[in-house]
Amino acid sequence: MGEMQGFQLGVIGALFLSVASSVSIVICNKALMSHLGFPFATTLTSWHLMVTYCSLHVALRLNLFENKPIDMKTVILFGLLNGVSIGFLNLSLGFNSIGFYQMTKLAIIPFTVLLETLFLKKQFSQKIKFSLLILLLGVGIASVTDLQLNFVGTILSLLAIITTCVGQILTNTIQKRLNVSSTQLLYQSAPFQAAILFVSGPFLDQFLTEKNVFAYKYSTVVLGFIVLSCLIAVFVNFSTFLVIGKTSPVTYQVLGHLKTCLVLAFGYTLLHDPFTSRNIIGILIAIVGMGMYSYVCTAEAKRKQVGDLSSLSQMKERDTTPLLASHHQDKDQSKDSIV
Repeated sequence: MGEMQGFQLGVIGALFLSVASSVSIVICNKALMSHLGFPFATTLTSWHLMVTYCSLHVALRLNLFENKPIDMKTVILFGLLNGVSIGFLNLSLGFNSIGFYQMTKLAIIPFTVLLETLFLKKQFSQKIKFSLLILLLGVGIASVTDLQLNFVGTILSLLAIITTCVGQILTNTIQKRLNVSSTQLLYQSAPFQAAILFVSGPFLDQFLTEKNVFAYKYSTVVLGFIVLSCLIAVFVNFSTFLVIGKTSPVTYQVLGHLKTCLVLAFGYTLLHDPFTSRNIIGILIAIVGMGMYSYVCTAEAKRKQVGDLSSLSQMKERDTTPLLASHHQDKDQSKDSIV
């Protein structure tokens, strides 16, 4: 029971860290890009990953965690896949309307469920599926506005969905099957994610914004926000791997939509973004869906734990019964021999 409580506290801590850091970085980046005119999202992400790697390298030198070797081919492919997924998400945002981009993010949950069901043989109960449907409906009402379709944008959105889902499923699978921690996996894969974005980022940003990141005039305020964004990103990247490793890719996506609702709320209170009754209704529906999902997951986890304990006790009984029976048989046989 003590180990179970410790695990639950670890999950709660990971979820809290993920929400707090993600909401903080969204507000920071929104101020940086919208108010200070720094639109280079992909290049900024590469800086985030480089700072994350450097921070983990310092932590490794201080013996705060132990580095565990992972097959280099696995790490490279995993890192490149995650880097490519970030690029596709940014391209999807560039080629699509905000509403269609939000629909792309919403589609990640059902596609993840589909992939895990088909390839990992994972079972999702009807209650889980219904709670996810309520959640997606609420987030859709709160965040999806205009839906403008185009062929290139649709293809990029599909590629973004596929690469993001596969990357998050692999994050969970690699940690569990290779018995590596989130810190170890992030430390080894971050350089490859940073490399592909560092090389492609300036070109991608210039293509989307028609501005050159190297020609940008950096003020002290902009540099300060960039440094702050990179420092927060360390916690965002760490908590992302931590949450997916401790829970599941679907739970991480549910958490991501909670962040969306919080960002909408904080944007209204702190940045005075427009907020309508539709946003409020959508957020309330999404919160109901999240509550249902959390309740069902907790109930199913407890049911599984009770089932595991009962099956373990039955196994122990089966193991001990033959020993007792043979012991009595030996006594009977010894009595017969004496007689």
